Amino acid sequence: MRKTLLFVIPLALAALSTGLWLAQKRYAPQAPAAPVDALWQLSFPDLRGQPQPLSQWRGQVLVLNFWASWCAPCREEIPEFIALRTKHRAKGVEFVGIAIDNPTRIDQFLQRQPVNYPILIGEGAAHSLARQLGNPTGALPYTIVLDRDGNIVLAHLGRLPRAQLDAALLESAHN
Repeated sequence: MRKTLLFVIPLALAALSTGLWLAQKRYAPQAPAAPVDALWQLSFPDLRGQPQPLSQWRGQVLVLNFWASWCAPCREEIPEFIALRTKHRAKGVEFVGIAIDNPTRIDQFLQRQPVNYPILIGEGAAHSLARQLGNPTGALPYTIVLDRDGNIVLAHLGRLPRAQLDAALLESAHN
């Protein structure tokens, strides 16, 4: 029995390590499929239905968060985004939430959980954009941080730890 365990445990650990490595390779954010410059040509409607061009935030450090009201990790990171926007706003940092959801659900959600940053309604087009910006699976939440020159300095799939985002914003806001 002991010899079997001595053989099985290392084999199981090797299989687990290989599985984790393969999952990380497959689901980790990738380089954008489309040039980021094309991003500035896009616009999405706000909650009033008014088109909002993404170019209005060009030259700022921009946090683009792809989210949906039905996504639990998306909802969990919103209070942290609110706090970080307040902290970094004076340094030229802006947060923009692009909802992959319908306007009615987003409006209902925001009545319960107000935010201090712009929310745009992206629906299916935003889902496609997130994939073009390096989200291989289309899973949510997906967040990218663009520096003042429009370069992606952080791409994160899943709930973004506050400390990681704060560090990226401090670095980008000072450059």
